[in-house]
Amino acid sequence: MPKSAINCAVSYYILLLKLFSALSPVMLLVARLVIAKVFLSSGLVKIEDFGSTVALFRDEYKTPFLPPEIAAFSATFFELACSCLLAIGLASRLATLPLLGMTAVIQFTYDQNVQHLFWAVILGMILTQGAGRLSADYFIGNYQKEKNHGQTQLS
Repeated sequence: MPKSAINCAVSYYILLLKLFSALSPVMLLVARLVIAKVFLSSGLVKIEDFGSTVALFRDEYKTPFLPPEIAAFSATFFELACSCLLAIGLASRLATLPLLGMTAVIQFTYDQNVQHLFWAVILGMILTQGAGRLSADYFIGNYQKEKNHGQTQLS
């Protein structure tokens, strides 16, 4: 293979890597919105008829560590609050933790389903990578950096 063909292939490869890197914030946003929708939908169903939700936790789920009322309230609260945080990208890594815990409890105590593994992968990606550049976390972090940088220059 001629050297010019190799250089051309390498150039295209580098260009593709730059393109994929530029798409990373969009993909993290999509991942956050997809998983937020899953948990928000579940939380909204639970809050529609909370009495039925408590009965479900008592009779069907039989939560192993908490009384059904506390488990139902906690699950509903975390599904609603954490999904909203993930959607806007605020405290995203922290917001993944209760949802990962809930996913693990569901998977190992109630319903073994491959779908839960996909949820865990998405949440794990957000936990390890952060919310990305299209998030409140990113904008707050940049604001703080600029504010601190400005104070350093004034000193």
